[in-house]
Amino acid sequence: MNITPDVYGRMSRRASPKSRSAVNVPIAFATGGAICALGEVIITLFTNNGADKAEAGAWASIILIALSVILTGFGIYHKIAKRAGAGTLVPITGFSNAISSSAIEAKSEGFVLGVGTKIFTIAGPVILYGCSAAAAYGLIYYAAGKLA
Repeated sequence: MNITPDVYGRMSRRASPKSRSAVNVPIAFATGGAICALGEVIITLFTNNGADKAEAGAWASIILIALSVILTGFGIYHKIAKRAGAGTLVPITGFSNAISSSAIEAKSEGFVLGVGTKIFTIAGPVILYGCSAAAAYGLIYYAAGKLA
């Protein structure tokens, strides 16, 4: 059977679900904003109780990571992500979810060959390419500063 790119494109458009971005984008925005607002509330609580801004930020990160891991462990984070989409990818909670879900999934294979080898299955590429991009951008920034 010989399918041309035009025919394939029409078949693909008919089979693909309709985009619901008019609904999904505001929900993702609100969810991500709510996670960030929760972080700000935590920071405010700690600074109002005598912590400096750096300590409050560290505690907010720790609490958000712990909440993400707990919600992932109970299967709640996945349900939230299913509805909120990209809004749950706020870096600290999304990364925590990616690491903890891989660890939970590999737990039955043992700690060394299961968790130890598969914990970064999802997050590994993010770490690799994030660090590589940071190094490349740093070199470009450095070179641009030398040229100016």
